[in-house]
Amino acid sequence: MPNRCDVLDKKPGRGHSVSHSNIKSKRSWRVNTHKRRFWLPSEKRWVTMFVSAKGIRTIDKRGIESVVAEMRRDGKKV
Repeated sequence: MPNRCDVLDKKPGRGHSVSHSNIKSKRSWRVNTHKRRFWLPSEKRWVTMFVSAKGIRTIDKRGIESVVAEMRRDGKKV
């Protein structure tokens, strides 16, 4: 599963794990992505996207039609 949100374009973060003795080791934070299908009423078809938890809330708030229109405006294939 790709670890990038299609809606918000979130990517894994990088940083350090810091121990009690202040020794730093590299680590990464993965994005909480899920494979979801959304119904596009205007095109009468299902769209499968990898979206983060915040991306799902964005779709619920703004609607799938406006989110897909903005993705297409940015040049992403949907």
